[in-house]
Amino acid sequence: MFDFFVHSFSSLSHGLLGYVVPFLFVLTIVVFFHELGHFLVARWAGVRVLTFSLGFGPELIGFNDRHGTRWKISAVPLGGYVKFFGDESEASTPSAETLAAMTPEERAGSFHHKKVGPRAAIVAAGPIANFILGALIFAGMALYYGKPSTIARVDGVVADGAAAAAGFKIGDVVVQIDGKPIESFADMQRIVAMNAGSALTFQVKRDGAIVSLSATPALLERKDPFGNRHRVGVLGVEHKSQAGEASTAPVGVGEALKIGVEQVWFIITSTFKFLGSLFVGQGNPNEVSGVLGIAKMSGQAASAGFQFVINLCAVLSVSIGLLNLFPIPLLDGGHLMFYAAEVVRGRPLSERTQEMGFRIGLGLVLMLMVFATYNDILRMAAS
Repeated sequence: MFDFFVHSFSSLSHGLLGYVVPFLFVLTIVVFFHELGHFLVARWAGVRVLTFSLGFGPELIGFNDRHGTRWKISAVPLGGYVKFFGDESEASTPSAETLAAMTPEERAGSFHHKKVGPRAAIVAAGPIANFILGALIFAGMALYYGKPSTIARVDGVVADGAAAAAGFKIGDVVVQIDGKPIESFADMQRIVAMNAGSALTFQVKRDGAIVSLSATPALLERKDPFGNRHRVGVLGVEHKSQAGEASTAPVGVGEALKIGVEQVWFIITSTFKFLGSLFVGQGNPNEVSGVLGIAKMSGQAASAGFQFVINLCAVLSVSIGLLNLFPIPLLDGGHLMFYAAEVVRGRPLSERTQEMGFRIGLGLVLMLMVFATYNDILRMAAS
């Protein structure tokens, strides 16, 4: 069955179809779990859910469940939404007149008549579901493939590189970076790649003793197998696999879950590190990708194999979950920001204030989408 999926995705890797189908596959899974988080917690909180939609616009197909929720697939497959009782739109905006006219029975099932705590839990459940999905996918991959186990041994030091300047020697084994245990050469590569220009403290085992070294990874632009350019940090060391040295090791369920959570946390911290570098003028804003870039990555992942599509699904799920928590009106984080203001004020923000906030949020989101799409087009034109 797994080989069937691998063959199916590889066969779609040519032409436009090879980008669109994998992209929609990945996006649909991520969006479904995000909205499912909202849906499940809303049901738990006693909120009536009117609609669960994958996509926007006219309905293509759908059905009603026994609770009266309309489950549907809509014409524009670039997102989704859950609409609660009392909402006037897919953005979960209420109408004061509609809310005031509700009967006590209707208010019991209205999202906007719930206390701040349940409302915040419902809103936060979407991004949290994305984090859980990412962790479970990473954990599943660790169970299936094992974890990298190639020892972080230095088999070569590049002249004039960061490692040479720091005093690395052939035979050194990296055991910690900034206090974080290093279990494989892949662990070391991952941390170094995300820390170009930042000084790192390495604990290395040398001749039975632990030696502390400080190195600042250099910034290098590299091409991946698909021709995409990436700016990464490099240390300037080489590793050579030796006969009988296993590249992966099997893991149990507990360790797999731990790996999954660690991967999610790594993506979150790496994202904030990248945003911080943009803020101080060190990062490259051209690395921001939009829908076209994600579609291209989906197609490339499909051509490499089904496991790469699933990995992309996990990464995208965590990224979308984190993005939705940003305090921008229209996103989940914007709603949470409004709820925090409600707690401080002792009453909700006015309808006019919330409407202005949503308009500002919409403008910010649209500007980000235009900027990201512009980057995607430039990268595609250059490739």
